[in-house]
Formats: sequence, structure tokens, C-alpha cells
Amino acid sequence: MLARKIRILAELPAQLLTRPRPWLLAGVAGVSLMGVVAATAVAPHTDTAGIRFERVVETLPPPAATAEPASDLPFVHSARIQAGDTLPSIFSRLGIEDGDALAYLSTADEGKQAIRQLRAGRSVTAVVRPDGRLNSLSLPIGNSGNRVVIERGEADALQLRETQDDAQVTMVEMRSGVVEHSLFGATDAAGVPDNVATQMAEIFGTEIDFHSDLRKEDRFNVIYEMVYEQGNPVRAGRILAAEFINQGKRHAVVLYRTTGGKDQYYTDDGRSLRQGFLRSPLEFSRVSSSFGRRLHPIHNSWRSHNGVDFAAPRGTPVKATSDGTVEFAATQRGYGNIVVLRHRGNISTAYAHLNGFARGLKKGQTISQGDIIGYVGSTGWSTGPHLHYEVRIDDRPQDPMRVALPMANPLDARELAVFRRETAPLRERFALLNYELASAN
Repeated sequence: MLARKIRILAELPAQLLTRPRPWLLAGVAGVSLMGVVAATAVAPHTDTAGIRFERVVETLPPPAATAEPASDLPFVHSARIQAGDTLPSIFSRLGIEDGDALAYLSTADEGKQAIRQLRAGRSVTAVVRPDGRLNSLSLPIGNSGNRVVIERGEADALQLRETQDDAQVTMVEMRSGVVEHSLFGATDAAGVPDNVATQMAEIFGTEIDFHSDLRKEDRFNVIYEMVYEQGNPVRAGRILAAEFINQGKRHAVVLYRTTGGKDQYYTDDGRSLRQGFLRSPLEFSRVSSSFGRRLHPIHNSWRSHNGVDFAAPRGTPVKATSDGTVEFAATQRGYGNIVVLRHRGNISTAYAHLNGFARGLKKGQTISQGDIIGYVGSTGWSTGPHLHYEVRIDDRPQDPMRVALPMANPLDARELAVFRRETAPLRERFALLNYELASAN
């Protein structure tokens, strides 16, 4: 059959060329013989009387197929937590059908902690059996570097353990920005996380009053840690170095661990900003009443106002402006709920009209700068939520916005040399950031 078919095809060109085909002449030039055959095959109204056709059909056997035995190997699933996710929705998306595991996670303390701190963007990994039951499930705890793992041990008994997240990688990022209206507006425009912006305000809070000193065209550079998980940003870490140009004056700090093992921010000349006094105990607010004599809003008489009032919503965290010890934390007449901290050099600070105190706060407790000591309220003689803040030297009130407060002792000459050598790579990045910012403008 095959030889016969070949012979028929071989005779086909000769037959085609010996028969007159006027419609074919225009298409013959410049084409191959196969092109002629193809054109002839599809041409309409073609005389095929001299061509012999024969259909050849070959039946092929079906492919050999063998049934594979059912596998009991588990499946590994990975997904990212989405906004609004709950544990049942995560189970459903991962193909988990395990009521025992769901109930166990929902009742165990570690499991409840992980569920309460589900954060969009974090990854979840599960090893699931073919029947939908869990072998193991790894859940992140908030934005920390820890995870809760639920797994089946001996006799399929469920158990929980906490572990370090090895999938997280810490990278160093750099950003620059120019202030147009506010610090947060500038940091948002530069892609700086809010947590880093808050840290920057706290770090420079001993030298810059971000309520009143900020000006348009002020600029900043910041170098900070960013934690990534599977290529996605999870959370911002510490600021490693920061530079702020405020009203033409440069302020710059670098994070440095002293020989005593304590991390602090130091200026180029080895001066620590951490042990100074913050000008404001609130992150962002406005001064609603200044220091000095004023008409008392309740008693309607002229009296001395021995502090500064900061307007803020009820419940706003109040932070200690410097390291100190709790001298008083209770209710005191017109002050309402008040905390008094004793600092070095016969300096004390007072925080009044609080809605409440930080949990566990008590007399004699050691407090570090930036620790939360209470929350904005309207207790005592107050017409609305605000914080009354006082600075006292030798128990005499001073204007918190103007008084000169002591700074920390700088590094000695020997450690200053070590500091400059070890932090040089970070400080050199400021020049790179300034160049890029100037080029962009």
C-alpha cells in the first residue's frame, strides 16, 4: 500500500504539468513544486479526472494506561494573610479540613495570641494530608520574628511550639525627603514607614520641636532596617542613622553600641541624644496653652500657669521625656491623675489630667526616656482632653519650651575614635543620599 501511494504522488506533478492550466501559470513563477501541489489542491472548479485518490486509514491501539495507587503523601501549601482574614478563612484557602486543629489553636494561649495578631502580608505554611487533616501549620506572631507551629506528634496528638522565623531577612534601606507641610507628609511621600518617621521624631526630639520648629524645605535622610519575608516587606526595624536639616541647621546621629553594651544615638562629636530631655511628651500635637499667667478657664481669674498644655485626643499615649524615677503616681486635686518623675540634677517633670496610668506604674519605678507612663485625659480641673506638662528645677516651675536642660556626657576621646571608625560607612551614606536628592531636584 505504501509503495503504491508513493508512486501515485510521484506521477502527480507530471500529470499536472502536461495538462493545460491557465489559472496556474501566474502562480507557478517563483514557487516550489510543493507550492504548486498545494495551490492545485485548493483551487476551485479544478478538473481532477486524471488524478487517482485513495484514502488510507490506520487504526492505532489505545495507549497503555495503568492506575496508580492512591498516594498518602501530604501536600505543602503556602499563602499570604489577607486583610480581614480569620483562622477559618485561612484553613479554607489552604484546603485544611481539620476541626480538631482549628479548635486546638482557638483555645491554646499561644494559638490565641497568634490569631489576635494576624497581619496582612505575612506568610502561612501548612503541610496537609490528602484527607485535609493537618500535619503542621506555621503561623506568624504579629510582625515579630517568631512563629507558632501546630503539629501532630506521636499518636496524632496535637502540640504547639514557638519558634524563630528563619524565613525573614533584614535589609538596610535608605530614604530622603523634603518637608512641604508636615513630617508625616514628607515621610509618606518618600516611602518611609510610619514607624520609622515616629522613631525619627523621637530621636531628634531633644533638639527639634516638631510642633513649632518645622519649616518648609527642611529635609532629611534616614537609613533603617527593613525586615522581608519571601521577598515582601513585613516591618520596619531600627533607624541606623538619620540626618535632619532644620532651618538650615544640620542634626545627624548614628546608632552605636558603647563598651557598656548599650545602643544609643550619637552625634558626629560623640554626644548622646537619648539621655537628653524631649521637648514634648507627645509624638504629635499642638500647644493649646503656654507657660505664664493666664485667665483660668474654670475659676475665671488670672493665675500662673506653671506648665504647657498639649491638646490631644483622649487616650493618646504620654511618654517620659527623659530617664528618671517615679516619684508620684496618683490623684492630686486640680491636677487630677498626675505622674511626677524625678531626674538627675534636681530636675523633675509632671504629667497631669491623665485618663489613666500605664499598667504596673508605681512609685520608685525606674523609667527610660520614651516609656509610656499614662494616657491623655481630662481629670481634675480640666475643660477637655489635654496633657498638662511641667518642668521643675529645684521644685520651681520652668517654661518647658524654653528652659535649658542638661544633655548626656559625650564619649571620651578613646571611645570617640572607635565610634568614628566603626560608624564611618553609615555616615558616608549621607553624602550619597544628599547627592541623589540634589540630582532629583
